[in-house]
Amino acid sequence: MNKSFFIKNNNSRCNIIIKSNYIQNYLNKLIRKKRKIFCIVDINVKYLVKEILELDNCTIIFIKANESIKNIKVYNKICEKLLIKKIDRNSIIVAIGGGTIGDLVGFVASTLLRGIEFILIPTTLLAQVDSSIGGKNGINTPFGKNLIGTFKQPNEVVIDTDVLRTLSKREMKSGYAEIIKHALIKDFKFFKWLDKNYKKIFNLNNKILREAVSKSIEIKLWYVKRDSKEELISDNSRAMLNFGHTIGHALETNYKYSNKLNHGEAISIGMITEAKISQKFGYLNNKNLELILGHFKRTNLKIFDPQIKNKKTIDILLNDKKNSNNQINIVLLRRVGSSFFKRNIDIKKITDIINKI
Repeated sequence: MNKSFFIKNNNSRCNIIIKSNYIQNYLNKLIRKKRKIFCIVDINVKYLVKEILELDNCTIIFIKANESIKNIKVYNKICEKLLIKKIDRNSIIVAIGGGTIGDLVGFVASTLLRGIEFILIPTTLLAQVDSSIGGKNGINTPFGKNLIGTFKQPNEVVIDTDVLRTLSKREMKSGYAEIIKHALIKDFKFFKWLDKNYKKIFNLNNKILREAVSKSIEIKLWYVKRDSKEELISDNSRAMLNFGHTIGHALETNYKYSNKLNHGEAISIGMITEAKISQKFGYLNNKNLELILGHFKRTNLKIFDPQIKNKKTIDILLNDKKNSNNQINIVLLRRVGSSFFKRNIDIKKITDIINKI
């Protein structure tokens, strides 16, 4: 199954291509263009660029990718390397790697020389279904995750599920957390389909995996097209895609973005916590909460971390980008497949619920 999606907003166009065993062919076509190509590549997938390493019009920068690279120091370093190599506005930047590479390189591409064409080739499940879609780019600070960033759509996103065969089970589950999130906020049928097919996804059944990726992207794009810059205009806002992220990002920040808790694990814990908050406020009934908990337990997704009750985590919650006037704005559930944006919750109410979990 080959599939493509197309996004067009005011000043941007993005083509999303889903194909098998395609990356090498794509890169070979790309470097034939009469333009300078700059590839910023996660060292873990350096094998993907071995055929273009020595080409004159192609500069390759390898980087050891993890959440800690998303900072102003690494951003400056990459910009300086590109400028030394005489990058210009006619150049193309290609990001090859997981979500941290995509977020960082997208931020570089959107700011260097006031904007350069860039292409994303996501190589993790998490990046393929989430961070590579929608045009969000950014870096972290000690005050919170992605607090410095831009909206800029990549010109093209190339998704090849064959590269996922190199991932660990832990990384696959991290990506799966974002897939189940899309089902929880928007599509009950997709939730039931995942409940039936999750083992095949984890076992890298290519047909089922591509279906899961494609459906997940479809749901994300539904929101992105209605609210590309997360302006919170309605419950169709792309803010719904932040379900689990208010709590999850606070946990990640408390852990200083270390590998002790990866993004998907933090979001998984965040989703369960925010589902329980939905239930305590009377929006989500017990039957739906049990459906969610049952699936998370069957798939061995994380549902709790003691640091969630830490005062520091609670304090970090207030720095979330969606908040205002020291009030929490958060995505909650009405049922599996239906979400809404709840505004102006007193932090004490959230704290009381979290402390009783």
